[in-house]
Amino acid sequence: MSTASEPTVTGPDLPDGPAPDGPARADATDSDDGVLAEQLLRLTRRLHRIQKRHLEPLGITPAQSRLLRLVSHYDSGEPPRMAELAARLEVVPRAVTTLVDGLESADCVRRAPDPANRRVIRIELTDTGRATLRRLRNARTAAAEEILAPLTAAQRGVLGGLLDTLADAPAERGC
Repeated sequence: MSTASEPTVTGPDLPDGPAPDGPARADATDSDDGVLAEQLLRLTRRLHRIQKRHLEPLGITPAQSRLLRLVSHYDSGEPPRMAELAARLEVVPRAVTTLVDGLESADCVRRAPDPANRRVIRIELTDTGRATLRRLRNARTAAAEEILAPLTAAQRGVLGGLLDTLADAPAERGC
C-alpha cells in the first residue's frame, strides 16, 4: 500500500520493475497495458470535461444529453418506459427519474401514460427537446473537433478503427 510520502506515478513515466504497490511485473506487456489503461482513463476524463464545457451553455449535463439522445433513438418505435431507459443506460431507475425531472423542467421531455397500461409511464420528446437535440449535436461536434484537433485525418481513421475493435470486443464474463 502506498504511503503519503511516496510520489504519485502516472502516465508514460511508469518505472520498469516493481509496481508502486505490488510485485515485479512478469513482462513489459503488463506494464504497457497498464500505461494504455491509464491513458484511456485520462482521455475519458478529458473528453468528459470538454463535453461538459460545450454542453453547459445549453443547460444540459452529459448524463441528460445521453438520456435525451436515447429517447430520440429508441428503437421500439414507441416512447420508452423509465425502466427501459435505466436498463439501457445501465443505471438505477432513481437516476433516470432525476434525469427526466431535469429534462421535463426544461420542457425537453414529457411523461405520458402508456395507452395499453395506464400504470406505465413513457418518456416522449417535446418540440423543445428536438430543438435541444440539434443544438446538442453541434456541441458534441465542437467537443469532438477540440479533442481530435491534434490528429491528422489518417490518425483519426486509425483511431476510429482501433476504437471500433475495442468497443465491439466480446465482454468478459463476470464483469
